[in-house]
Amino acid sequence: MTARQTPLYEAHVRYGGRIVEFGGWLLPVQYAGILEEHKAVREKAGLFDVSHMGEVLVKGPDSLSFLQKLVTNDVARLAANQVQYTPMCYPDGGTVDDLLIYKRGNGEYFLVINAANIEKDWAWMQANSTGFQVELSNLSAATAELALQGPLAEAILSKLTDVDLQQLAYYWFLPEATVAGRPVMISRTGYTGEDGFEIYSRPEDAAYLWTAIMQAGEPYGLLPAGLGCRDTLRFEAALPLYGHELARDITPVEAGIGKFIAFGKGEFTGRAALAEQKQNKPQRRLAGLVVNGHGIARAGYPVMFQGQRIGTVTTGSYAPTLNKNIGLALIEAAYAGIGQQLAVEIRGKNVAAEVIGKPFYRRP
Repeated sequence: MTARQTPLYEAHVRYGGRIVEFGGWLLPVQYAGILEEHKAVREKAGLFDVSHMGEVLVKGPDSLSFLQKLVTNDVARLAANQVQYTPMCYPDGGTVDDLLIYKRGNGEYFLVINAANIEKDWAWMQANSTGFQVELSNLSAATAELALQGPLAEAILSKLTDVDLQQLAYYWFLPEATVAGRPVMISRTGYTGEDGFEIYSRPEDAAYLWTAIMQAGEPYGLLPAGLGCRDTLRFEAALPLYGHELARDITPVEAGIGKFIAFGKGEFTGRAALAEQKQNKPQRRLAGLVVNGHGIARAGYPVMFQGQRIGTVTTGSYAPTLNKNIGLALIEAAYAGIGQQLAVEIRGKNVAAEVIGKPFYRRP
């Protein structure tokens, strides 16, 4: 399969991005360097291209009842122009995907799904829409998305728009706004653990918006940011990544995001399995680890206790903000208590590790 390009591919090349193939897309892994971009987002601001993400519009009189059946969170709690994070599960509790739901109005919802899951999610939604009066539209190819993240994001974006961003609260959005004169939708969401905005536009406006934001942010130290630091940033904030902390065989209960399961809302796909797992306690839990010896605990490495394998690292990296080697690991629940001494098998050697609390980083 030929890798796809976002509308910003030429801009990435022009800004010196090192392009790699990621999930079937050609995207920049870094520009100035992962550590420098990571630091810029924590202290100033970084601009990401996340146009590879998928978008689905759900419309119709049964939109709410359809979504209530489809996902685990309580969509009925959403007010107009509010955003909600939610898992979407199979009947056995395994995770189809995790997504954001934007309520545009009664009977109209905008869903943002993971890029690697677009085809799977689209098929799943269509298959589960039988009996509901809903219209589903896959807008993935017709939508570009930029993410401006960091403590100076509001100051930078305010130079380009007339809307009062101070009034836009976390996990709310403006369905109709302009940035640098182009029509956009702006949300105050993010995947880095920092304040920031997602800016949705027409694909033909994306490169213009990228350049305008970069120019506006230059006095503030804004840097273009790639996939590399996006992963280290979300990892420090302990935000789950589909395919690592959530998957077909990893439930939201095991992943420790049970607060996004609304058992009280009534029936939904996966409810019985997830309720049983919650009541009886999951056999596995997602734990945070700090590696006290030499080496980095990469995804897939075994987690050991007294010579026995008790789990697997799902994500591991050097954490630039903490200056430590840390990891997330799905391990037997009996060993997931904070302070538990474990080991991670790194290149054939057991290296000392300890269970620590999550998130690893929380913004001041």
